[in-house]
Amino acid sequence: MVKKSILQRVFCITAFLVASQATAKTADIESVRVWSGPDHTRAVFDLSAQADYKLFQLDNPPRVVIDVDAGRLKSNLDLPKNRDIKGIRYSENKERVRLVLDLNKDFKPKSFLLKPTGKYGHRLVVDLNHQQEQPHKTIEQIVSENRDVLIAIDAGHGGEDPGAIGASGTYEKEVTLKIARALEKKINAQKGMKAMVIRDGDYYIKLRDRFKKARDHRADLFVSIHADAFHSSEVNGASVYVLSQRGASSEAAKWLADSENQADSIGGVKIEDKRDMLSQVLYDLSQNAAMEESHKAGQAVYSALKNKVKLHGRGFGQAAFIVLKSPDVPSMLIETGYISNPDDEKNLKSPAHIDKLTTQITSGIQNYFYQSPPPRTWIATQSKAKKHVVQSGDTLSAIASRNGTSIDTIKSINNKNNNSVMVGEVLFLPQ
Repeated sequence: MVKKSILQRVFCITAFLVASQATAKTADIESVRVWSGPDHTRAVFDLSAQADYKLFQLDNPPRVVIDVDAGRLKSNLDLPKNRDIKGIRYSENKERVRLVLDLNKDFKPKSFLLKPTGKYGHRLVVDLNHQQEQPHKTIEQIVSENRDVLIAIDAGHGGEDPGAIGASGTYEKEVTLKIARALEKKINAQKGMKAMVIRDGDYYIKLRDRFKKARDHRADLFVSIHADAFHSSEVNGASVYVLSQRGASSEAAKWLADSENQADSIGGVKIEDKRDMLSQVLYDLSQNAAMEESHKAGQAVYSALKNKVKLHGRGFGQAAFIVLKSPDVPSMLIETGYISNPDDEKNLKSPAHIDKLTTQITSGIQNYFYQSPPPRTWIATQSKAKKHVVQSGDTLSAIASRNGTSIDTIKSINNKNNNSVMVGEVLFLPQ
């Protein structure tokens, strides 16, 4: 009887452990979200726990099948209208849940699991990638005379990653896209300048792909737009940041860099950053030159902002932002305000404030290129042809009158805050 009792206990404990393990592996499929970008569509399934799954493709008609082992459907999965996924079907039994994505055409799917981060729990991500040709330019296009300088504008966050959220529910990803589009229009209105927006919709692009897109298009400047939050709602004002490899210039700079660098884990990216030693050395050499130009460009935008827009602290800083690590494109990150501050949040939704903000950013960018024009650009031609060395008795109004321009134009190009001039000072003039 004693032996039987012990065996019964062992059997019960074993059965309990097996049942517990089975329960632990069960994952509820809670909801699905879909985001579409220019080069891919992403379906994100929210799970209650980590799960084992299998994914395979079927043809005629094209579809992707996902089997989630020991899964359970918590509710009906409603799929929003999408250009690539016609619909979703599902079935379940004791062993698994089968999800079927009916597609409009064949894709090469990529899938992975993400661990909980921020407000998100476990997620299963399925990416349907479009086949795209890499943009390229001919040698003639690259070295052609009088080309426009190209500014790549990056609207921070997007898609699965909303960024910071204001007290009244404003999403950073929506604010940054609105500002990026306004800035694009302002830049395109300037002679010799052209803009492109990296993210032109509500979808996520991983951080390194943002500056890679700028490099692929041979951009002359990369500007990342943000409107972050801080742990204190009293902190407000805009700031300009450039890359630092050694450390942050302030507590706020470090806080912002740490916050922004987490975007890939929130947006849904598997981090893979492998580089051999030789590549690293060449990368560092190239990046040092880009960082020098980044500092000039950042200072020019900061100077244009400081007399027109409320700045935070000094208004200029350095930190290790991943999105600024392009090895050969000068880059800056502009915190347009703190969305965690009620006044800043209100301003960031105001068309008048956005107009003032983007006008000054455009002015700063223009100033930078007139002071450091890339070779063979229209601006380089102008800056070489039109310079004036201030002589004794010169005034800014007289110089403007003689050259058929205005005082404000000269001040803008030369990053001047007042009308005073000094003998020997070199002024760039518009052609």
